Amino acid sequence: MVIWVNEQLDPGGLIHACLATGDETIAQQCHVNFTNNLTPEQRAQGWQARLRAVESWEQVPVNALKLS
Repeated sequence: MVIWVNEQLDPGGLIHACLATGDETIAQQCHVNFTNNLTPEQRAQGWQARLRAVESWEQVPVNALKLS
């Protein structure tokens, strides 16, 4: 099983928002939203939206909202 993890990270690498789901379509939509929600100022400071795939729920950050 593939689990898709969306993260919004500040310049220091701290996660400020995190969603996880097994549905790739939902994950892609979330990633677009995370990316679009970054302000120009955040982008200039080094904020980023990241989408990654993991193989188990143990690899998902503890603070993630899990979508089914």
